[in-house]
Amino acid sequence: MSQSLTDFLRVARDRVDSQLSEFLKNDLEFDEAMRYCVFNGGKRVRPALVYATADALAIDRQRVDGMAVAIELIHAYSLVHDDLPAMDDDSLRRGKPTCHVAYGEATAILVGDALQCSAFEALATLCEPDFVAPLTRALARASGSRGMILGQTLDIEAEGSLLHEDQLERMHRLKTGALIDASVAMPALLACITEHETLALTNYSRALGLAFQIQDDILDVIADTDTLGKPSGSDESKAKPTYTSILGLEGAKQKLNTVHSEAVEALSTISHDTTMLESLANYIVDRIN
Repeated sequence: MSQSLTDFLRVARDRVDSQLSEFLKNDLEFDEAMRYCVFNGGKRVRPALVYATADALAIDRQRVDGMAVAIELIHAYSLVHDDLPAMDDDSLRRGKPTCHVAYGEATAILVGDALQCSAFEALATLCEPDFVAPLTRALARASGSRGMILGQTLDIEAEGSLLHEDQLERMHRLKTGALIDASVAMPALLACITEHETLALTNYSRALGLAFQIQDDILDVIADTDTLGKPSGSDESKAKPTYTSILGLEGAKQKLNTVHSEAVEALSTISHDTTMLESLANYIVDRIN
């Protein structure tokens, strides 16, 4: 019997949480703040994508644990810094006080720095030595000045501005999409797949990353703060360009359906069992927070 998406997400979350807990375990007082930001109710979508890609390509999950840990640590660090007063100045994250509210701004900056460093330590410690260099390169590119950080920079610069749709798409493909791309591309480095299959997985993850952000934009308009776990309507209050502000709510929903279809269509060209990857695409566009 095939595994349900609910069961898969639970198993993936429990697996990466166990790995994260063990990796972050030591006696430093500073670890309390780090663990507060890592174990705060995250959905673990990116680690789930790592494991789903590994399953599709018949890669043992143990071989990709380090990737799942590293990607989640990068994601956690990005949220800590994104919430800072100099950035989005948010007071809630997943229904709890953000790191700088709970521990102070200086500690939050240092927590983010530490989580980023820990991500690359995880790759070097937990991944197979022959793959550490290409995996490190892939994660650094996705999270650095040519990926997520560039996207965050464009996001800050865009506040109060009117962007064209192609400019907004570029920003989101970098800020949100780059790490989702890496969640699929990194485990694929371990598999002997064809150029066509590599391109198909790339097309899938690129569409998925954009779909994730479009749904975020929609939820910021239609969901309440309790459901989101963070202040609703924050994008509009900060005059941030979003898909809903540029295309309207219905236009954003249509765009979401389009990129979701692109993700599913990309998977249909792969001979491997991509059922769970498709289920994750459905989950991302149907989620309520």
